[in-house]
Amino acid sequence: MPDYADDVTGVLTEQIEAHFHMSLDELRRAVAVAPQANSEATQVVHWHGLLTQAQGLLDRAEDDLLAALSTEPGELDDPAMDLAHRVNAAVTTRDGRAMVVRYLLDPDAPGKPSPGPGRAAAGQAARPAPALQTSPAARPAVATVPAKVVTR
Repeated sequence: MPDYADDVTGVLTEQIEAHFHMSLDELRRAVAVAPQANSEATQVVHWHGLLTQAQGLLDRAEDDLLAALSTEPGELDDPAMDLAHRVNAAVTTRDGRAMVVRYLLDPDAPGKPSPGPGRAAAGQAARPAPALQTSPAARPAVATVPAKVVTR
């Protein structure tokens, strides 16, 4: 599955480079020189490093599983099942770390602070108002007169 792995890390690397307008290597160097200068960049570089580490572990786990399956045809034995579980755990770890990187790059992700006046003026729309009414409805100032009941 190296093609898929290249897709996951490659796509996120491209998104990081587009977001920060520099290559990932340049971003890493900038964060190494001044990690406090931009906490967002520091977090993205940190989590991208964890992502690539998880991808390496996944690649090795897949290679080990393929080697075990190619030497012992037939039903899966306990060691092969352990390797399969290791691959599943590595996929989960890699995907979780990829989700964190995507979250860090998404300016509109839930839980992120709303854009300030400078960001809104720079072309980013402010978040829409809540869909549900959050304050009590105003009562009419004038008392209403009940409607006449018509009987036939």
